[in-house]
Amino acid sequence: MESSEEKQPVTAAPPDTTAPAESPVGASDRPASPHSLRHEIRVWTRDLLIAIGLALVIIVFLYQPVKVEGTSMAPLLSDQERIFINKFVYRFEPIQRGDVVVFWYPLDRSKSFIKRVIGLPGETVEIRRGAVYVDDKIVPEPYVPPQYEDLSDFGPVRVPKDSYFVMGDHRISSNDSRVFGPVADRYIYGRAVFAYWPVDHFGSLSTTEADTK
Repeated sequence: MESSEEKQPVTAAPPDTTAPAESPVGASDRPASPHSLRHEIRVWTRDLLIAIGLALVIIVFLYQPVKVEGTSMAPLLSDQERIFINKFVYRFEPIQRGDVVVFWYPLDRSKSFIKRVIGLPGETVEIRRGAVYVDDKIVPEPYVPPQYEDLSDFGPVRVPKDSYFVMGDHRISSNDSRVFGPVADRYIYGRAVFAYWPVDHFGSLSTTEADTK
């Protein structure tokens, strides 16, 4: 039986004969002109030269590359290792216990030494069977391996004003304040901050705190 509903005729839509509009060409799709390419090269070259110049200024005036000679700071630093020292850090902050510093050798100022700060101005330093005491309190020294300890006694000595008692981490092979006395702060000209050669030693030389807090 046919339905009484009126059937709606279905009319097919005519095919779209309109051609798609051509997409506009963006600036990034256009080939770069020789002039703009030369300009980009000049800009990149200028920025590169500025970056190199700033790096050289920082290295020359703020950091100084130095070569370590000897093993007095082993195992932290090895013979012939190359490091950077910060030459201006002590203009803005005080020398602290545990800092690894570079200074003019007090007995021959044509030579530079690198040691660790152990005693500060006004403190009393004493060594008892290899253990370091500052103002009668033992100083923890995790940077000195047992095989590098010197079990002899020293002191007590009082560190003069504006001077520092310094020692090498390799205690049995270090010419330090036990021999030439405390170092005046005017002789200290930098702190070791970064090792860059050999490659397997590449990295920051973080200060190991030795405070007796």
